[in-house]
This record gives sequence, structure tokens and C-alpha cells, in this order.
Amino acid sequence: MGGSQQERRGVLLVFASALTWSFGGPIARFLSISDSWTVVFWRSLFAACFLFGFMLWSQGRQGARQQLLAMGWPGIGVGLCFATASTSFVVAMSYTTIANILLMQAGVPLIAALMSYLLFRERVALGTWLAIAAVIAGVAVMVSESIQGRVSPVGDGLSLLIALAFASATVITRRHANVGMTPAVCLGTVVATCVAAPLAGSFAISLSDAGLLFVFGAFNLGLGMAFFVTGVRLLPSTLAALIGIAEPVLGPLWVWLVHNEVPGERTLLGGAMVFLALLAHLSWQFRQQRPSQQMPPAEQGRLP
Repeated sequence: MGGSQQERRGVLLVFASALTWSFGGPIARFLSISDSWTVVFWRSLFAACFLFGFMLWSQGRQGARQQLLAMGWPGIGVGLCFATASTSFVVAMSYTTIANILLMQAGVPLIAALMSYLLFRERVALGTWLAIAAVIAGVAVMVSESIQGRVSPVGDGLSLLIALAFASATVITRRHANVGMTPAVCLGTVVATCVAAPLAGSFAISLSDAGLLFVFGAFNLGLGMAFFVTGVRLLPSTLAALIGIAEPVLGPLWVWLVHNEVPGERTLLGGAMVFLALLAHLSWQFRQQRPSQQMPPAEQGRLP
């Protein structure tokens, strides 16, 4: 398969993951279960089963076993980050709007850049610093509604924790590029299941909720991650991050259309600031990468 065909396939897969994840909010709002930990338990369990089955299907029994053993501490770290993020997402929905949660996630690429600089002193361009400042300002506008009591500070805190967890997983993955993400995410769902089990008020659920939780876990979380880990390997990281913005863009739209959950004015204003900063920065970064990617290998070798 040629490079352009691989990139096209990667674009479709990463967009499919963002599209799949964006339906999480509307699915969750249909659930009649009031206990968030019961939702976390069943969603994580269904996702773990799906991801384990996906590993067996794609790698075989021996390949899946080798991937699990080879991921080491970096994979465990990534798994814990995803367990934190997926659990916080469900709990946060009891305190704040889907729009607020997803819009904060839009800042993950820039938060990861900031963490890389602080932890590993990786060079960050001036344009990235400016975009980080714009994202921080946008998030500040969004959470300012909490001061007036329109949005819960607990919900805002959990939303920020989700973004930090995803950013941490991104940094770990970059530092350990040889670690497969599928077993790490599968581990994360198992950890979330074990954490939620003793905290759940009851495991009894209705038949309709069982169907929704299966879709919420196996397809929304599990299938979305399977799409992502398959497609992200075929794309430049900047392009993958740019496509991933489709999730926080589409998520609030589905919740608004299906459940009439209208975001507050400051949430929309702050979200617009975040999106403009991200789109401007990622588009600029992608343009910077294209010339070096299109340059013949012989000429790349002459670069200092």
C-alpha cells in the first residue's frame, strides 16, 4: 500500500475514532442509572471484553500475550491514565454539561506540549507557547461560570483531570514509542472495572440499560480506541491531533440535538477560544512538517 493510501486510511480511521467517541454523551444521557460507579463498572467491563477480543482477533493468542508482557511500566502508566480519564468522564457527567467536559479535552495536545517541556525540557516553539496561553484563557472563561454556580466546580475539576490524564498518556507514549497502546488501554479498562466494583451501589440493571451500557462500553469506548490505535500509526502526530478535535466539536452538537442540553454562553465563548487556538497552532505545525515530509530523502540527509 502506497504512502498516500496509508495516510488516507489513517485519516479515515482516526476520524472514525473521534466520531465514535463523540456519541458518548448522548448515550450516557439515555441511561436511567443514577449511580455513576455502576455505569463505570459495566462500561469498563464491556470495553475490556471488546478490547481483549480485538487483541485476540488482530494479534492471535500468542501475539496478544507478547504485547501484554512487552508493554512494561510505560504501558501500565498509559493504562492508569486511560482508567482515570474514562472513570472521570462518567462521574463528571453528574456534575457538569457534556459540552464543558469535551471542550476542556480539546486542550490535550497543548497540555501535553507543556508537560513535555516541564518534565523533559523538550523545546517548545514560541507559537506553541502562544497557543497554550490562549487555551488557558479559554478554559478560564469556561470555568468562570462555576463561580456563579451555573456549573459545578467538581465537574470542572474532573473535566480538567480528564484532559491531564489524556495529556499524560500522550507524553508517556511519545517517550516510549515502542509500547503498543491496545494492551495498555485494555489494562486501563480492567483497572477501572476493579476500582468501580466496590464503589458501585448495585450491579442490578434493567435490560434497556444493559443494552445501552454494552454500546457505551464495547462500541463507544472499545471500538473507538481500536480505530484510533490502528489509524494513528499511519499519520503524522500533528494531523492525527487535528482530526481528533472532531470529538469535542461533534460531542456537544449531538447532546444539543438529542437532549437539548444547551451550553452556557461562557462555555461557548471559552470553547471558541480553545478551538481557534488549537486549529491555528495545529494547522501551522502541519504546514511546517509538510515540506520536510515531501523533500526527497537525499535532500533530507543534507540538512544540518
